[in-house]
Amino acid sequence: MKSAAFNKMHHERRSANYKPNIWKYDFLESLNSIYDGPEHKRRAEKLIEDVRIIFGVAVDSEAKLELIDSVQKLGLATHFDMEIKAALDTMASINKNNQSPGEEGPLYVTALCFKLLRQHGYGVSQDMFSGFMDEKTGTFRKSKHEDIKGMLELLEASHLALEGEDILDEAREFSTTTLEEAIPNLDGHRAKQVAHALELPSQRRVQWFDVKWHIYVKEKDRHTNAILLELAKLNFNVNQATLQKDLKELSRWWRNLGLRESLSFARDRLVETFICSVGFAFEPENRCFRKWLTKVLILVAIIDDVYDVYGTLEELTHFTNAVTRWDVRETQQLPECMKTCFLALYNTVNEFVNEVRREKGWDPLLPHLKKVWAGFCNALFVEAKWYNTGYTPSLEEYLSNAWISSSGSVLLAHAFFCLEHKVTEEYENFMEKKKELLYNLSMIIRLCNDLGTSSAEVERGDAPSSILCYMREENVLEEIARKHIEGMINRTWKRLNGQCFTQLPTLQPFINMATNIARVVHGLYRHGDGFGVQDGETRNNIQSLLVEPLLMLY
Repeated sequence: MKSAAFNKMHHERRSANYKPNIWKYDFLESLNSIYDGPEHKRRAEKLIEDVRIIFGVAVDSEAKLELIDSVQKLGLATHFDMEIKAALDTMASINKNNQSPGEEGPLYVTALCFKLLRQHGYGVSQDMFSGFMDEKTGTFRKSKHEDIKGMLELLEASHLALEGEDILDEAREFSTTTLEEAIPNLDGHRAKQVAHALELPSQRRVQWFDVKWHIYVKEKDRHTNAILLELAKLNFNVNQATLQKDLKELSRWWRNLGLRESLSFARDRLVETFICSVGFAFEPENRCFRKWLTKVLILVAIIDDVYDVYGTLEELTHFTNAVTRWDVRETQQLPECMKTCFLALYNTVNEFVNEVRREKGWDPLLPHLKKVWAGFCNALFVEAKWYNTGYTPSLEEYLSNAWISSSGSVLLAHAFFCLEHKVTEEYENFMEKKKELLYNLSMIIRLCNDLGTSSAEVERGDAPSSILCYMREENVLEEIARKHIEGMINRTWKRLNGQCFTQLPTLQPFINMATNIARVVHGLYRHGDGFGVQDGETRNNIQSLLVEPLLMLY
């Protein structure tokens, strides 16, 4: 029998008023694709060979650069790693000898070359653009007829800037202003491309989430190679079939776990967490990664709700102790739903450890994972204390805790053990070398999340966000605080760029995945809370990526 005190406390618990989940189990179970069969995979393999021939035929620099760019935008880059590397090795060699393909040539080719070389970790200088600048003013020279293609590539290149690259800062300002002024005079198709790039550049977009959009763009371009377009569509549909199977398996796991019924106050967002894991690593060979990262993400969301919405300070003390000590006995004084939550975390992490040990021979993993989960929960506990005492920290104090509560450490720890196939380096040593990457990634997660959710959180009276902390500290309006946070995000991206453009092949999958986490967060919170609120852009994205195949004409 529950005590009267407990009943009273229970009725006074807060609610975030999250709406029920819209993606029903029966619907997910019904997902099925005709592109799962071997005949489609055989057709894709034939088309891949045909595109290899196109790589061999492309002789001039511009044609090769455009082919590499198209292959990347259409989600096909992993099929042509060797061809892309060979072409870019040649470009890098030319550039090193100060004979850049863009020198004395069009801005479009120079910017495209710079973008691709930097994306692939080649040492390339912002000085490639100095020939397009006025020596007296230090600004880009305007021409009578601005080259929109060139401006688009200059905008994309500018978002690959590192700290201290003033020419690229100038390029970003110049291309942004020029394109914004040009939109009213462009035809509808080109205007959409410009608006797309201005809203969010490709460096901050999840490539796989943008594949369909680029396929539609290529369909309207009469210069697009039909073989490349067919391969892109087929590749998308074959991948979608794999993702549907992944999602169905996870849907059964989530149903059997029983957390939806026990924690009715928390976000039931399996499909949203799954689409995030797809954004981190969409490739078919990363099925195991997606399975575990989806499970980790949904536990992160639910535990976040336990701290933000449900638990009292006394209960959260016990829950935090249970996670820190990794001890079920610490949950004895907790409500059943919080016991269930801890057991789900405890069992899932232990299952993960056992599977990785069995398949990769890694041991011991558990101490590393316990440490990141304990850090995450302790950071959430600090925020709960701030809320309960009505305390608003300074922005600096808030961020010193919030980068940990962002869950970046939790995600990267599990991702490391999923992606690293060989025990080449101890986890602690690796993360020590990558601590700046971890910090900058975590900051982007936190600040983008705050931009998307702070308005709703203020209405609910939640713990302060970075926006509210800055508003109170500086006594400014929300609009000014938002601009300040956006500026912080831009500066953090420059630091992240410095850590993600590397040519070390062994690290590249991990670095790509880490950068994709930042990209997923940008998309998720670009128009508000795309995770907690299901009926906006995230729903359309899920429908497009997981439910609706592209129409094939053969």
